[in-house]
Amino acid sequence: MALVNIEGIDPWLTEYDACEKLFREIMEQLTMRDGEPKTSKVYASLSANIRLRMKQYTREVQQLKCKVEEASKLKTITFEEAERRTRQVEQLQSKDIQLQKLYEPRTNDYMSSRTSLLRAGSSAFADGGTTSWAADDDDDKPLNVQVSVNDLMSHQERVLIEQDKGLEELCKVIARQKEIGQTISNEVDHQNEIIDDLADHMDRTDESLINKTQQVRNINSKDRTCGYWIVILILFIAIIIVSFV
Repeated sequence: MALVNIEGIDPWLTEYDACEKLFREIMEQLTMRDGEPKTSKVYASLSANIRLRMKQYTREVQQLKCKVEEASKLKTITFEEAERRTRQVEQLQSKDIQLQKLYEPRTNDYMSSRTSLLRAGSSAFADGGTTSWAADDDDDKPLNVQVSVNDLMSHQERVLIEQDKGLEELCKVIARQKEIGQTISNEVDHQNEIIDDLADHMDRTDESLINKTQQVRNINSKDRTCGYWIVILILFIAIIIVSFV
């Protein structure tokens, strides 16, 4: 993904937006493909184009993940930003798994696929190594295909491997989300403790301020009373002096 580092724009965010845009384009092509007969040239062309774009999407998501890990190790971004970008990458990985399932919808049902393949393989072996079966299309047009037992078993193995990979990736994403949730919960608890301590400190400060204010008022009141008595005493002495004179 070749990008220009424009001043004021984070290249990582630009690459993330490009991945989001690529995902939407792939979804649009999948929708277009579903509207075409599976035996048509348009369907085959769209499938080939979608497969290439899906590989590009997977590669670019992996690049984003590596850049987040590198930036986190070099401390070029904060811990909170690294966590946020990690969650964004995990969302992209979940979308990658979604694209894989939409591209090959027949691999979604694990048990059904396995049972049908084994049953077909048994029939092929009973017929002498090959079998002829119909694949149902959206427009109910049968397509006769000669499939050997080895091809069936190879296809079954590929399906199982892809499903195992998808489940492993999904398990990693779920585990990571759980870890992030626990970290957030611990941070919230810590912040609540800090807020409680701050509230207690503010209460003590308010109480101390009230007491100090009352003391200042008392001292001020005493100072004023003392001044009055001094004036009265001076006047009394003046009266006595005048009387004797």
